[in-house]
Amino acid sequence: MPIDKHLAVEQFRRRFGQEPVWVVRAPGRVNLIGEHTDYNDGFVLPLAIDRAIWIALRPREDGRVYVYSADFDQQADFSLGELVNQRAGWIEYIKGTAWSLRLAGHTLRGWEGVLLGDVPQGAGLSSSAALEIAAARAFAAASDIPWDPQPMALLAQKAENRWVGVQCGIMDQLISACGIAGHALLIDCRTLETCPAPFPAGCAVVILDTATRRGLVDSQYNQRRRQCEAAAKLFGVRALRDVTMEQLEQAADKLDNSTFRRARHVVTENNRTLRAAKAMEQNDLEALGRLMDESHASLRDDFEVSSDALNTMVRCARQHAACYGARMTGAGFGGCAVAVVAAQAAEDFSAATAAAYKAQTGLEPAVYVCQASEGATLV
Repeated sequence: MPIDKHLAVEQFRRRFGQEPVWVVRAPGRVNLIGEHTDYNDGFVLPLAIDRAIWIALRPREDGRVYVYSADFDQQADFSLGELVNQRAGWIEYIKGTAWSLRLAGHTLRGWEGVLLGDVPQGAGLSSSAALEIAAARAFAAASDIPWDPQPMALLAQKAENRWVGVQCGIMDQLISACGIAGHALLIDCRTLETCPAPFPAGCAVVILDTATRRGLVDSQYNQRRRQCEAAAKLFGVRALRDVTMEQLEQAADKLDNSTFRRARHVVTENNRTLRAAKAMEQNDLEALGRLMDESHASLRDDFEVSSDALNTMVRCARQHAACYGARMTGAGFGGCAVAVVAAQAAEDFSAATAAAYKAQTGLEPAVYVCQASEGATLV
């Protein structure tokens, strides 16, 4: 059953015996192009997808937060007056968001609610950012805090960085908060300036879940970030966004081979992302597809964050005549690929790619055509 407001209300009613006062929704995201550029102050081109985290809630007067996760069939709670990081799984994303909001000077009110969602976890579709933004939207509703998407995205990012311990950039939280239906969003991760990029006519975006997962905190994500920071330090700049390909090539002998290739990915990926947004504006699906293919090769060979499963999925996708381009998406090491395909052949593409992938890997993939949705809302 698709998750919507009615299902969230029904789950709340079943748990608490009454109607919720508010229902909030925050979407996951898929990134078309611009991977591992966000924490390098670069450019990304994500869209908010029509899969989301939902919280149905009502206020409490005792300064406590009680949350029942319908997906895990678990209840957790904490006091707003005593926020302690217990490394207790999903509740820490909500607790960390509360911590970040309080650190910013917001006075918070307690609430109780039901949490449910259909964003695949660990698939590179930002289920964690969607949960943080949904939690921020819930606290804003319960505490009468005006909703301002950009500052809230920054506070949710701080929760991920400093409470959860993943040094992510701003992209995931920002697109979940600020998504625009029918558009991708070109984001300048330094200035947070955004520019809507309309989907070309006849284009469908298909998410290809490899059925493999990675633990982001324990993966090599933080190591890649440190390598990028080391390269930027060598050039005396704030981030790799400020380095040109010419500068990088001239300094190749000053960097070890691994760090050079990490930096080369970031520099070239920023260029690809800007060109991809322009291709969307010009309705040029061929150019967009080529740039996605180049991005995957760079992530596979230079940044080394792909996997056998992701590479196989991308190869299977590219074998279909309706596919313009495909690439891994998300932090990597598992999760999902994304493909841009001719809309009229999206279902045939999905079935053929899933069958080819299963034949080669023995794994059962999840494949679905997605729509660009709006960002976090009070529904």
